[in-house]
Amino acid sequence: MYIHSCCYNECDLDKSVSVPMELYESCLGKYFIGYADNLLLGNGKSCWARLYNPIDSGVNLHVNVWTVTDISTSPFRAQFWFNSTPPGEPSESPVTPSNTAIFPLPEPKVKLQSASSVEGEPEGGIKAFVRRGESGTTLVEAENGKLIFPPGGSFLVFLSLTGDESVSAEGRVAFGWWEEKITDCCIS
Repeated sequence: MYIHSCCYNECDLDKSVSVPMELYESCLGKYFIGYADNLLLGNGKSCWARLYNPIDSGVNLHVNVWTVTDISTSPFRAQFWFNSTPPGEPSESPVTPSNTAIFPLPEPKVKLQSASSVEGEPEGGIKAFVRRGESGTTLVEAENGKLIFPPGGSFLVFLSLTGDESVSAEGRVAFGWWEEKITDCCIS
């Protein structure tokens, strides 16, 4: 007697699909990307780029990914600061939603800011971690949204040279993040 090894009809099976959080947030129009380009450092000066969550944004910022690239001519150090005040005057870089199929396009609440050729170090906040890189390398890390900043908070990448600091260098910092609307259940 032959017994069929599968006792289920294909239509009787439940399907389950796992969707990455980034795709889910992008489908909702809450995932954004952007980069600060032509950041100048060297000659004894530093540069920085940050995601700044304005105090009146009404959202929590979830940092998903960051990259530091194209630092030329000298080894460099990338310091990662939480909720600090950086030196210099910030300028804003354009950002885009990752889902461009939504109309009208979603507008981010979080600002991507940067400054070049600054003197001094960030003040206040916490220097959370440091990475070092060689010239011509790219540093990249997927944080998967675990770095969370409320309104008024920020995630700052502060760059300086560690080799010959008398040379000029240029680099880029890029970010991917999503924004979570703060509701009554999220306020303590």
